[in-house]
Amino acid sequence: MAALREDSAGFRQEVELEGEGQVYGLAVTGGFDFAADKGHLAVDLPGGAIDHSDQVFADGKIYISGVQGIGEGAWGVMSRDKAEAHYLLRAPLNDPEHVLQQIAAMREISREGEENIQGVHAVRYRGILDHRTVTLRMGPDVRTRMNQARDTLGSDLPVFADAWVDGRGRLVQTRMSVNMSGARSTLTMALSDIGEPVRVTVPRAADTVPVTEVGGILNG
Repeated sequence: MAALREDSAGFRQEVELEGEGQVYGLAVTGGFDFAADKGHLAVDLPGGAIDHSDQVFADGKIYISGVQGIGEGAWGVMSRDKAEAHYLLRAPLNDPEHVLQQIAAMREISREGEENIQGVHAVRYRGILDHRTVTLRMGPDVRTRMNQARDTLGSDLPVFADAWVDGRGRLVQTRMSVNMSGARSTLTMALSDIGEPVRVTVPRAADTVPVTEVGGILNG
């Protein structure tokens, strides 16, 4: 994890959410220079009322296209450290570095065997995530619901984390998953092109509108 956060990579996140009789499947694709804290991603929700969003990370800010209430062609912009997660196992505005931070905090780790991931031979490690890690940077409303769920269970939520590491010690895939009565969530992130340059085009200031909060399932 530490090595990747000093490098760059392409990534693809597959997000599956199920709750209240609804099932959502999102894809988040892009590239990120973790060392330089910059990157770009595209979020797609087939069949959604708003089915696509582009997001750019640069200079401590996140630029978001398709924000409700903002004119076509304009980008919402907010401080990266102000973004919050609004769903279980979602990252604030799909920030891939947030995912790495959570995976790096997994506990009770065991070696689960060897698998081929995207044609790469890798060792799979599995652990659990504690409540503090699961609720990291959650919005107040969803954090309250997670606290109530923990109190009802009498223990931390059953959140598992997996990491696949190749023979060169590089992270090639991560997964977080939880399955409780009435709620299921899985986030899988595949990594590729590690070390390749990531180019980012920052929207012009004239095309941006400051926002303090961004909602909707596309935005985590």
